[in-house]
Amino acid sequence: MSRNARALARSAARLAAVQALYQQAMEGTALVQLLDEFHQHRLGAAIEDEQLADAEVSFFDDIVKGVDARRDEIDGLLAERLAAGWTLARLDRTMLQILRAGTYELVARADVPTASAISEYLDVAHAFFDEREAKFANGVLDAVAKAVRS
Repeated sequence: MSRNARALARSAARLAAVQALYQQAMEGTALVQLLDEFHQHRLGAAIEDEQLADAEVSFFDDIVKGVDARRDEIDGLLAERLAAGWTLARLDRTMLQILRAGTYELVARADVPTASAISEYLDVAHAFFDEREAKFANGVLDAVAKAVRS
């Protein structure tokens, strides 16, 4: 797989991971069932006649399983970096999953350069939010990176 194809597959995996984490948060879907559903029906599938990019399945699995396993640690890191008076419960549910997935990569995926991880999740944020929210995500993930990758 070329470097560009791998980068696109990882970008697709990140977006799918955020979607899976959102579904888990909203519906309480069991992890095994959630992964199976995404493997069978979502990763690289066509939805409404639009072909989705092939995702790097092992990378998708690592992010989803990693966030699930380390949720308390990740939420603690995020909560410490929110402005006074803000809590994770106040965050938009999609934004929370973006921040959780990005934090997981910064904490657990030393193979992914800091700038790449942050940039990729800013791209995901831009898919759902306007510039103001994307800047918020950038600030939080940058603060997490400084704390865990110094």
